[in-house]
Amino acid sequence: MKKSIKRRYLFAAVALAIALPVAVGVSATVSVAPNPTSTATTDAVFTAILRQGSKGSEVKEMQRRLKQWGYYKGSVDGIFGSGTRAAVIAFQKKNGLTADGVVGKATYKALGMTDAYNALDNAVSSGSVGGFSSSDVYLLARTIYAEGRGEPYVGQVAIGAVVLNRVRHSAFPNTISGVVYQKHAFTAVSDGQINLTPNETAMRAARDAINGWDPSGGAIYYYNPAVATSAWIFDRQTVTVIGKHVFAI
Repeated sequence: MKKSIKRRYLFAAVALAIALPVAVGVSATVSVAPNPTSTATTDAVFTAILRQGSKGSEVKEMQRRLKQWGYYKGSVDGIFGSGTRAAVIAFQKKNGLTADGVVGKATYKALGMTDAYNALDNAVSSGSVGGFSSSDVYLLARTIYAEGRGEPYVGQVAIGAVVLNRVRHSAFPNTISGVVYQKHAFTAVSDGQINLTPNETAMRAARDAINGWDPSGGAIYYYNPAVATSAWIFDRQTVTVIGKHVFAI
């Protein structure tokens, strides 16, 4: 390999490593180059139900409420550990719920966490869509919300379509969770915005994408040229531009 080519790939690798988190509502997806030999597929499967081992913003909000009401004495850190589980069980017992330490629809409702309850209710009621489970639909909606909640609706559907196009592409993981959590694939995973609760618009966009709407035109990458830091992405063939995102193959 010529030195100039080696330097180009080295630059791309460094750019990936120093990719900066983006401001709320602005996406700067780091779209990793396809690698058929990649072992980045993760076993992480997203679930809207909280249990010991869960992490994220919903856990943190739950802890805050339980601490305010005297059930929880630990740190409000967004990590569902044994202390949080004990607090959940105590809360469930007090409110006549099944005391299993698992936070589902009934416990969300008793906690007054309306957004989380509605999102889980939407995910459950939607059931299997296009061969994907309700958990898949919900994770896709989270990705859309985290990466493109400031984008027009068609752009949000296009983000979901890119994820699904990768699932079908031989060079990427073949599950939604595998694609979303592939190393360096999405800024929202790196900066934690993937843990935000999606709104109904994002849920609808996820279902539209799964049902076959692809405004991206078959793209497997998208990026915001104003904030993208990976040099190689600019060499990809542009398919379309929607909002602030360029969609490419």
